[in-house]
Amino acid sequence: MTDIDSIVARLTALHPKRIDLSLGRIERLLAALDHPERKLPPVIHVAGTNGKGSTVTFLRTILEAAGLRVHAYTSPHLVRFNERFRIDGKLVSDKELELAMEECERANDGAPITVFEITTAAGMLLFSRHPADVLVMEVGLGGRLDATNVIDTALATVITRVSIDHTDFLGPTL
Repeated sequence: MTDIDSIVARLTALHPKRIDLSLGRIERLLAALDHPERKLPPVIHVAGTNGKGSTVTFLRTILEAAGLRVHAYTSPHLVRFNERFRIDGKLVSDKELELAMEECERANDGAPITVFEITTAAGMLLFSRHPADVLVMEVGLGGRLDATNVIDTALATVITRVSIDHTDFLGPTL
């Protein structure tokens, strides 16, 4: 088990539900971190049911080919937790991710929060500390109550195909 896996395991115990759609917890944490979401590069926000990860990858690749410095936030990861965070095109290092996650954990001070919410806060903290031309950010789940929706304004919003999914959390309708 890596140090990052240990941190994620600790954070999992902070909330009884894996998914609990609300913005209150992440807003509280971001305030305790001095609002990194207000210090991000311009954001392209990617939402939808299917194709979000591919769309983020396409956009990131196109923007990088155009010579721009691009950060990217996606979830879930395939192999390593670090895959969720690209800083200027490169995966975040283990050490930098550990430090950001631990900083978020301290700022959260044991309050209930989901792993996705604290992970999103850690990403915003990381991205706010590195200059870039754009951040391509994938929405997690639930539209307006998804933790990534603390972004006040986006440079652009992309909506991929939308269909009924995760009905246990989102209900049976679009």
